[in-house]
Amino acid sequence: MTETTTDRETLRREFLAQHGFGAAKRTPLTGDASTRAYERLTLPTGLSLIFMDAPPAAESEPATPETSIEARQSLGYNAKARLAAGRVDAFAGAAAWLRGLGLSAPMVEASNVAQGFAVIEDLGDDLFARRIEAGEAPEPLYQAAVDIQLRLHEEPSPVWLTYEGGRWPLLPYDDLALKTGCDLFLDWWPKFSGQGAFPAEAAQEWEGLWAPIRAIGDAAANGASGVFTHRDYHAENLLWLPDRSGLARVGLLDFQDAVKAHPAWDLLHLLQDARRDVAPELERAMLERYLAARPALNRDAFLADYHGLAALNAARILFIFARQVAGFGKPRYTAFMPRTWRALERNLATPGLEGLKRWFDSHVPREHRA
Repeated sequence: MTETTTDRETLRREFLAQHGFGAAKRTPLTGDASTRAYERLTLPTGLSLIFMDAPPAAESEPATPETSIEARQSLGYNAKARLAAGRVDAFAGAAAWLRGLGLSAPMVEASNVAQGFAVIEDLGDDLFARRIEAGEAPEPLYQAAVDIQLRLHEEPSPVWLTYEGGRWPLLPYDDLALKTGCDLFLDWWPKFSGQGAFPAEAAQEWEGLWAPIRAIGDAAANGASGVFTHRDYHAENLLWLPDRSGLARVGLLDFQDAVKAHPAWDLLHLLQDARRDVAPELERAMLERYLAARPALNRDAFLADYHGLAALNAARILFIFARQVAGFGKPRYTAFMPRTWRALERNLATPGLEGLKRWFDSHVPREHRA
């Protein structure tokens, strides 16, 4: 039986009452591009918490460690792309692991995995993005964000993210996952831009050009260099917590889709943010900060990987934004596209990516770029 809006609200109220939050004032919060919804709960005591509603039926099934490539392809987008399908246990597992490192991820106060509900610690609204918009110098905030990455990359990547009551696998962000996100650009950009579908020979060339870059990501994800990767690490998901000290001053949000991936992956999300401008000189300075702290890395190889994976990610993000506009009728995502195209073009100017630059110049003319 399909769950109705009324049924869902009944389940919400029952869950909150069961865990002692029935008397809380509920205030809806602005959503994102996912199927999750959030409310701020204000208790009679004045304590504030966050209620997460992630309906399991709204998402296709995620993959498990045992799911084969063939099965992932048949299960759908979440399984192919290594997305957690909004699962509460994925959030709880990642949060517990991060807190175990002394980092500020929200405590999970109550949860029901089967129903897709959780009540979590409220870390506030003081997002890095809002502080910068209000005039704060961005460099100290970005330094703190890079230092979080350095802390994460000190640790061997866990196989399981364990929390009280269960665990969630940290799966490799492998070739199929990278290919899934990148290739959907071919399907969705024509639908958004109005240009004709890409010819078969263009799609064949696309595969040959991206395969070596995906191989770099796959090798890290399945090898010793792979690290815990937040996957959506940027200024809209980082909070400043001035009452805490050290690395704990950075609050972490929206990490439920965490994977094991190349160490450049979260950095490129942070420093080539699709939602806000990051000055090129700040990007360079933060990459230098990271590399100076990891002198054993091959600098040139890391930067080449960074730009190749950043180009792939830009294509993936352009697909996501195109689908939000052309598929889901959300035109606000159009505003982010010019920035993402600029990032893609900068990355394609990197030595070694000349073939991809020629592909985009040939098959996506300027008038069809947002």
